[in-house]
Amino acid sequence: MALDELKAALPEYAKDLKLNLSGVIGNSDLPAQQLWGTVLSCAMATGSRAVLRELEPQAKEILSEQAYTAAKAAAAVMAMNNVYYRTLHLLSDKEYGSLRTGLRMNVIGNPGVEKVDFELWSFAVSAINGCGQCLDSHEQVLRKAGVDRETVQAAAKIAAVVQAVAAVLDAEAALA
Repeated sequence: MALDELKAALPEYAKDLKLNLSGVIGNSDLPAQQLWGTVLSCAMATGSRAVLRELEPQAKEILSEQAYTAAKAAAAVMAMNNVYYRTLHLLSDKEYGSLRTGLRMNVIGNPGVEKVDFELWSFAVSAINGCGQCLDSHEQVLRKAGVDRETVQAAAKIAAVVQAVAAVLDAEAALA
């Protein structure tokens, strides 16, 4: 199983990450599509070959073809949006925010899955990419749709743990 392989690959000093992988993914209360779409989109957002190689096969097995594609699309479009909107947020000249964006992001309007699922995946990727403006935007859409704080928090925890596992495995590979 993917989680067992990832846990086995982690060094002893990352024992907390092993436990957290079990907690946030292995024992999640999220529906399978929300869980594995979040896991896949986060794995892609980390850019870690090791993490993606271990988690993608299980995500592909569990998710429908549409959900699998939508989770990857969430990672793709948020890779762009997180940089753009984080830049607008960080610039002291707020006039840039009034300019036409001019970037294609059609998948947000028609992701091929439930809007709530896509928003959750986009939220999680935004956590990894550190875009506060995107986090606020996606969290507000989720909350207005009736998603509870615990579900939003679950996505944030998945993002945090997947990112941490990626950082450790990539660092260990570099040191090997």
